[in-house]
Amino acid sequence: MVSTPHYLASAAGLQVLQEGGTAVDAAIAINATLGVVYPHMTGPGGDAFWLIHDASTGRVHALNGSGRSGAQASRGYFRRRGHDAIPVRGPLASVTVPGAVDSWCAAHERFGSLPLSRLLRSAITYAREGFAVCDSYATCAAEVAEVLSAHPLTRSTLLPGDRAPLMADVLALPRLADTLQTVADQGRAGFYEGAVAEEIATSLREAGGLLTAEDLAAHRSEWTEPISTTYRGYRCYQHPPNSQGFAHLIALNILENFDLSGMTDDSPDYVHLLVEATRLAFADRDRHLTDPAFHDIPLGELLSKEHAADLSRRISADPAPAVPSARMGGDTTCSVVVDSAGNAASVIQSLYHEFGSGFIAGETGVLLHNRGSFFSLDEAHPNRLEPGKRTFHTLMPGMLFRGDELDLVYGTMGGEGQPQTSNALVTRVVDFGRDVQSAIDAPRWLYGRTWGDERRDLRMEDRFPAETLDRLRTRGHPVREVPSWDGVMGHAQAIRVTDDVLMGGADPRGDGLALGW
Repeated sequence: MVSTPHYLASAAGLQVLQEGGTAVDAAIAINATLGVVYPHMTGPGGDAFWLIHDASTGRVHALNGSGRSGAQASRGYFRRRGHDAIPVRGPLASVTVPGAVDSWCAAHERFGSLPLSRLLRSAITYAREGFAVCDSYATCAAEVAEVLSAHPLTRSTLLPGDRAPLMADVLALPRLADTLQTVADQGRAGFYEGAVAEEIATSLREAGGLLTAEDLAAHRSEWTEPISTTYRGYRCYQHPPNSQGFAHLIALNILENFDLSGMTDDSPDYVHLLVEATRLAFADRDRHLTDPAFHDIPLGELLSKEHAADLSRRISADPAPAVPSARMGGDTTCSVVVDSAGNAASVIQSLYHEFGSGFIAGETGVLLHNRGSFFSLDEAHPNRLEPGKRTFHTLMPGMLFRGDELDLVYGTMGGEGQPQTSNALVTRVVDFGRDVQSAIDAPRWLYGRTWGDERRDLRMEDRFPAETLDRLRTRGHPVREVPSWDGVMGHAQAIRVTDDVLMGGADPRGDGLALGW
């Protein structure tokens, strides 16, 4: 079974499984295809985080496919040019190496079975021959047309005819097809060495950017151990820092101190409790999260049940003051896969903001991400920019086990919404017994400044009962209603594994499908 935010990617992944490919094979095909048909959300110019369950050993592996800042990147470089923050758009926003393609190759080398050329076939075909533009692409392109128009190659590629394409228009990306074909033929070297890498570096240098061919050649993904906690008899796995996944685990630890069984999952008490757990988890996250190679992150203490018990005592009937934090982009994709052998993959891949930096790297057709713009130029900030550093990352794939058995493979896009939607999915499945599709479908909320907002409101879908909205306002929550099925709530995907039966769910807020075979 597969679940992704775009139906063509779901079909590509399912075809790979039907041909005998592994969960990792299918995930590579899915994410390569998403980078073509969902280019406002993801692409080979971005990063990826993986959780992989190896059924033969029972182990869960974490693969960090995020890139490090270039050797020439420094706070002084930006300060000397009058910047008090790294620009969010343009070539200067691309200060970290895009790590997604290397992560595909690293995952494939360890857990793949079909040739890489087969796995990239759908992506190359859609890029060369064209695909129908989906609603969210058309909407995003219209909203940020000014950003896409700032660079001639981006404008001609993504705004053909100098206008945002309409839904169902056919768009082809032939330069990107050529780059993906080079990766299919040469593996990681086809992207990080040779002509593609030189073209990326040259185009950035000519536009005033910082990454070099040497930065690209030096990049490697990193295999690490996942982090975990228990929740009501389940074990929940997340990717370790520089991912924000530990915020989800802290929140679950806090929630375990409360009895949710007497609530409903659309009640004011339930939403209030989960929002307050989120505030406390975010405070810990924002104090510590960055590249652990540069800053000590006391995960043992943060993930302890004692710490959670202490935090839970701070939750009252009234909301706590808002926790200041930087604005975060939310444009990301989540894909989940389980194969016939019980192997599983949860992958979050991203360009950061919609269309990332807005800068296509020369003739490669690669739209570069702007994840490095989240670095701080503040000398005292734990996530300050330094050469060779990975930034604070919102990407956080998830897995849930009951005993030694895989139970739930899940994740979502949405910046600060990722821990919150993950909290909602786990509690709705574990505490309320929902199936995965109804857990995804149920009304959601979003607390924070994701998607570039200046205010830290509590956005809530208008499908919540009026009493819930009114009582949360009375308690002091800054409730702002958003339309039903609003994409601001993110696109969640999940697969439940019970008694050899797979149950998949895909978010109707996106353009995807869960497909089983």
